[in-house]
Amino acid sequence: MSVQVQHLTKTYGSQKAVNDLSFEAKPGEILGFLGPNGAGKSTAMKIITCFIPQSEGHVKVCGFDTTENSMEVRKRIGYLPESNPLYFDLYVKEYLEFIARLHGLGSEGNKRIEEMIEKTGLTRERKKKIGQLSKGYKQRVGLAQALLHNPDVLILDEPTSGLDPNQLVEIRSLIKDLGKEKTVIFSTHIMQEVQAICDRVVIISKGKKVADETVEKLKSQNSKQQIIKVIFKETLTKEKLQSVRGGLLINSIGNNEWELKAEGGNDLREEVAIFAKKNDYTILSLTKESFSLEEVFQKLTK
Repeated sequence: MSVQVQHLTKTYGSQKAVNDLSFEAKPGEILGFLGPNGAGKSTAMKIITCFIPQSEGHVKVCGFDTTENSMEVRKRIGYLPESNPLYFDLYVKEYLEFIARLHGLGSEGNKRIEEMIEKTGLTRERKKKIGQLSKGYKQRVGLAQALLHNPDVLILDEPTSGLDPNQLVEIRSLIKDLGKEKTVIFSTHIMQEVQAICDRVVIISKGKKVADETVEKLKSQNSKQQIIKVIFKETLTKEKLQSVRGGLLINSIGNNEWELKAEGGNDLREEVAIFAKKNDYTILSLTKESFSLEEVFQKLTK
């Protein structure tokens, strides 16, 4: 395992920011690390990256304990914190040269800098001072420094904050590519990003883990209600649709378009197909809706 978190607790006075948290992140996996503001996400990430110590529990990164071998852990982690601390008076390339020296990259430094500038789309900005860059490009600089020493593990706290739609697509694609060969722990409040990028999701609330599953399983496990959307060629009445077996709640949502809801049981799509065939109706569209990740997130963290 690249990252192992076991019974992690962080206490500030009488408050537990992280409370008995355990999870694992494997090589070649992008793990979405989610939770509402104040849930303890950033605190847990700071412990994993050796910025602050835990009160209880253990964390191992690539087999090294964060307490006993913190320097070995730091060598293997690339970290983009939410605050993204940068030196605004330095030029982009100058800053990356400084980071390369900190990592002791030596003769490999210039090659890695050029690779990261190209990968993160900073070619046109390389000769600008960081303070002159937009928020989106500052995020790119932060991502470039996190990747510079080619770490085994990437810890990214809100990495796409401030990016425009085009930049979002590019950075999402980069993170997905990196996830094929590295372990990525990815924190965000944007659920569409989680669905687009993450292989698995850990959700925490008030410092405790409330979910650890793939996105699809998470949605299916927390969805007891079926939602079916159907479009008929013919005009039907709500009363007529009441004869669909299992359809408990029926709503008209457009021209000959209906939404049927039911609790669990048989797949309503089959029942709608039987109803249409029996009454000689033509179905133009028939889809089964699932609960959104936003709805599941709200349910688990309330």
